[in-house]
Amino acid sequence: MQILLIDHHELFRDGLRHMLQKLPCGVEELLEEGDWQKGLKCVERHPDLDLVLLEPNSYGCSGADSVRIFRERYPHIPLVVVSAAEDAGMINKIMNYGARGFVGKSSPESVLLNALKLILAGDIYVPQQMLRYLSSPGEYRLTQRQIQVLNCLSEGFSNKQISEKFNLAESTVKVHVAAVYQVLRVRNRLEAAGLASRIGFGIKHQVARISTARSVTA
Repeated sequence: MQILLIDHHELFRDGLRHMLQKLPCGVEELLEEGDWQKGLKCVERHPDLDLVLLEPNSYGCSGADSVRIFRERYPHIPLVVVSAAEDAGMINKIMNYGARGFVGKSSPESVLLNALKLILAGDIYVPQQMLRYLSSPGEYRLTQRQIQVLNCLSEGFSNKQISEKFNLAESTVKVHVAAVYQVLRVRNRLEAAGLASRIGFGIKHQVARISTARSVTA
């Protein structure tokens, strides 16, 4: 897997380099740039990148607009914002511009790694503060995959059975289950299934009050 990190803080890049080696898929090459324009040129040289991590306050960046520019030029490359600026309004703009996820630099290592696992599995990651910003009371925002997992939890499926049903690694299923717990604010399968039943989320894919909007995990 090939990842590009665009961040003007060399110390942060050093720390993240070691952290990314803990991803189960492994990182074959980690490219680094401290400048936005140099980062874009790097993407031009490596159009087959698997992931780009961006600090939108790096040299030459224009904040959230940098996400929009990147997504317009490279819609096929997943972009994740990792930033010290954790204002909910800014996060909202970043996600609306097409970022696959946002992770605050104040987050623990486990949050970043779980977020990247979700994103590399095809999902979207949104932090807790964004969920509160997006959601009114009683609304729960899940990705389509998480809705499928919740259906399976309601039917009593084990993680192994879910992995076989959707052809996913069992470790990926565990990440999805953890995300469902986080979004629904429950602690276990029983509580998840009970809440799904109470809010009208049927086993046969009835969406009811759960939206298929962008999701969050921890």
